[in-house]
This record gives sequence, C-alpha cells and structure tokens, in this order.
Amino acid sequence: MINLSSDKSLTPDAWELAHFFKVFSDERRLKILLALLDKSLCVSHICEAVGMEQSAVSHNLAILKRANLVKCARSEKKMVYSIADEHVRLILDMAVIHLCENCGEV
Repeated sequence: MINLSSDKSLTPDAWELAHFFKVFSDERRLKILLALLDKSLCVSHICEAVGMEQSAVSHNLAILKRANLVKCARSEKKMVYSIADEHVRLILDMAVIHLCENCGEV
C-alpha cells in the first residue's frame, strides 16, 4: 500500500480527488461500472443490464471514459466497454466492504 503522507508527489490535490469521487457519486454510473465488473459489454447490452436508454448510457460512458474508469475497444462493428483496470475493481470492492463492515454481510 502506498503511504501518501510520506510521498507528497503521489498525492493529488483535494480538487482532483473531489472530481474523481464525483464521478462515482452518480447511481447510473455506478450501475454501469457494476455491470462491467463481470464482463465487457457493448452499449446495447449495458442498456439491458442497467435498464437505461442508449443516450443516457452513452452519456455516462463518456464521463466514465474521461475519468479513465472504463476503456473501449472496437469488436467488429460495435464498441465494447470494460473496466479500465483492476484499480477500479478495487475501489468498488473497498466501498462495498466499508459499507458492509457493520452489517455482517462481508
């Protein structure tokens, strides 16, 4: 684990952290991220998984992509989206563990 207090060059400022966590604060974006934890999906399959219209999914995918939380690749004629890296999975896992610490579900 990185000790942020010992190496200030690794520490983003408060604005950067706030902006990063703001991306996670939207329920629709979290639903998309959770859907992508299991497998890569095209937009139409994300729409089905999260129960959202294509325009809303595309808008939120763009936000997630700008935040480097998802990545996309072309597969034939479709764009396929996936979690950007294991850090995203760890952030979501840690959030779930933190929320469930006192409820006996972890």
